[in-house]
Amino acid sequence: MQDPQVQIRVLDVVAILAYLGGTLGIALFFARRNTNTEEYFVGGRSFAGWVIGLSMLGTIVSSGTFLALPAAAYALDWRQLSVNLALPFVAVLAVVVFIPLFRQGRTTSAFEYLGRRYGPVPRLYGAVSFVVMQLIRTAQVLFLVSLPVQFLTGARLEAVIVAVGLFVALYTVVGGIDAVIWTDVIQALVLIVGGAVCAGYVILALPGGLGQTLEVASAHQKLSLGSFDWDLGRRTFWTVALLGVVNWLAIYGGDQNLVQRYVSARSTREARKATILYSAIALPMWTFFFFVGTSLFVFYRVFPDPTVAGLEADQVLPYFILHQVPAGVAGLVVAAIIAAAMSTLDSSLNAIATVSVVDLLRPFRASRRSDGEDLRRARVVASLAAVAMIGGALLFAHLPKESMNDVSLTVTSVFGGCLMGLFMLGFFTRRVDGRSATQALVPAVAFNIYLGLGGLGLLPEALVLPVHTYWVGFLVNAAFILLAYLASLARGTPPLDLDGLTVWTMSRGERGGGE
Repeated sequence: MQDPQVQIRVLDVVAILAYLGGTLGIALFFARRNTNTEEYFVGGRSFAGWVIGLSMLGTIVSSGTFLALPAAAYALDWRQLSVNLALPFVAVLAVVVFIPLFRQGRTTSAFEYLGRRYGPVPRLYGAVSFVVMQLIRTAQVLFLVSLPVQFLTGARLEAVIVAVGLFVALYTVVGGIDAVIWTDVIQALVLIVGGAVCAGYVILALPGGLGQTLEVASAHQKLSLGSFDWDLGRRTFWTVALLGVVNWLAIYGGDQNLVQRYVSARSTREARKATILYSAIALPMWTFFFFVGTSLFVFYRVFPDPTVAGLEADQVLPYFILHQVPAGVAGLVVAAIIAAAMSTLDSSLNAIATVSVVDLLRPFRASRRSDGEDLRRARVVASLAAVAMIGGALLFAHLPKESMNDVSLTVTSVFGGCLMGLFMLGFFTRRVDGRSATQALVPAVAFNIYLGLGGLGLLPEALVLPVHTYWVGFLVNAAFILLAYLASLARGTPPLDLDGLTVWTMSRGERGGGE
């Protein structure tokens, strides 16, 4: 990895330090309220819809958006945008079905639903799968955000990863979900402004402006959504789009980061408002950042730079910011990148702590501990997760990759397991019970491991199923759903008491969800 040197600019550093200081101040302010797990995990269930919506945006729209999406467009084209086209349709399901189901009782964790619907084994599987996925995701995000900070300071990448990781851990462990959500709101706004500024400088730097960008990009097929051939072995439009269906069903229908926001809203109506707000902003924003990457490609076609030729795709945007954007303004853009990362990292660390306490400690301990003990354990878990996050980011720094967005999509598909299938069967069927789901998990997980090893190149070629790694999640969840349903048919599962747990057994009041 080439490491271009950048002269440290005081105004940039001041802008970044001002932002970080404000973030830490918010965390310290809310730290006083975290006297119990109800406040630490769900903020007393008191948030307005617009606050939750911007927090969702900040959580899902990470440095992966600010850096990895432009890198994907710069290195390839727009085909990876296809993964997000399913979002509006899944958002409708979330508003109508998922939110009222999760808000039954006083749910804190998404996997409490799996426990009520299926029993302890699927709940345990779901919780462990989520924690593993989030640890990988936080490592990816931390690595990405460390790149522009490294360029700005000239420090070693490893040192930057450790420093940024420790800072995020500090305010997350101290501030709880209140600090996470309110910093997410600020970070989402900073992200939007920073992205607009960055795109403006790229386009204005070109002699032909927007017209030249579109002309050069079209000539090099940089705006393509990929081939529309039905080919399981390549990253065609359909391969990426089907990954998106699985991905968004898993996120809206069972990802703790979003479920924790559903239940933190002061009413079901406010949770729905939040989801609509987030969904309306997110897709245009992702499209915008793909355009930023395309504009960067055009810029360096018009103004060739030998240094850029030696950079990885994820490094190009940070390099442009710190060489083409004026001092002070560049600092604000880097602050926006840091904001995008921190809004994801803090949410994931808090979600890991929540799931670990609620689903992995409370149900399986011999004696009931005090809520204060649970709160202390949550902070310990968040701290340990931060250590794992830093270690993972250091590993990603030395792995060869096309772009981190490609890595992220591969990880999502390979390590996502059967979570989407578990939640969808729970929501939309009355037949499949816990025993049938558990029986189906064993062969489905084995199939997942086989496909994952093959996709990652860890099996002899003769044993590899010729499908792209993006298909793994779809195939595994399809296999699980089929096996679970067949198991329930074979056993002749009697009618289950599923009041309020499926779309078919919700009352009209629960569907309306005005509380």
